[in-house]
Amino acid sequence: MNKFFSNKKLIIVMVTLIAVFGMISVSIGLRNNRKAPVFVQRFGNDTLGIVGRVITTPVNAVRNFSGNISDLFNTYDENKALKAEVQDLAETKVQNQTLKNENRDLKKQLNLNETLTDYSKITAAVMSRSPVNWQNYLVINRGSASGIKKDMPVMSGSGLIGRIIEVDKTNAKVELVSSDNNSSNRFAAEISVDGGTPVSGLITGFDDTTATLKMSHLVTADKVKKGQKVITSGLGGLTPRGLLIGTVVKVKKDNYGLANTIYLKPATNLNNFSVVTVINRAIGDD
Repeated sequence: MNKFFSNKKLIIVMVTLIAVFGMISVSIGLRNNRKAPVFVQRFGNDTLGIVGRVITTPVNAVRNFSGNISDLFNTYDENKALKAEVQDLAETKVQNQTLKNENRDLKKQLNLNETLTDYSKITAAVMSRSPVNWQNYLVINRGSASGIKKDMPVMSGSGLIGRIIEVDKTNAKVELVSSDNNSSNRFAAEISVDGGTPVSGLITGFDDTTATLKMSHLVTADKVKKGQKVITSGLGGLTPRGLLIGTVVKVKKDNYGLANTIYLKPATNLNNFSVVTVINRAIGDD
């Protein structure tokens, strides 16, 4: 009995397939025969459409279900990653606040109003920059009325670009770190080296050909390597320690093999900026 019903189902499937292919053939023939009755051709097309929907509906349902499951897993993974990032940000915020509190407490214990790394910021816009002295000077739209004072360092983005040399009430003149003026008040800089005392020197010039700053007046540069960061040392009392100047690209000795000159790529593009940040070194205790 089971074998009979099984054969019966097979016969039904075979008959259905034969009927479907037959209707397809008839439909094509009717389509090519313009004299065929319109009703017969329309009936054949409607029948094929119904059969097609019956076959494709379950397939589409399975495909959509699989896509929804995949989207659900992707959303879960993204949510998990975002939660981890939020947790990291929260931990970093707590650590920063803890370090700030420790720094304040240590300053109180040592009776210090400020340290080498303390400073506040004043934002300004570049008003003018002479093409003749492009690498030497520029003028900003903040002056003494905004708290600007002579010798304050100036940054753009994350890099040091110069120092205030003249101050009016509503504007100020900045001498750039790339200036070729031999009488400039040069920035004291240092490079942290592995397992040794930081290498100290002065930013003494700018190489127009390679667009690199020069660091010289070094005691030694034996441990200086390409890629190391150069920062302000804080010596002199006017510039806070830790302002980024650039990255070492080459170390060169003179013809006698004695003096060293370090060439560094500036941390910011010295040719293209419109907004600057003036650094105020003298701030009081929190």
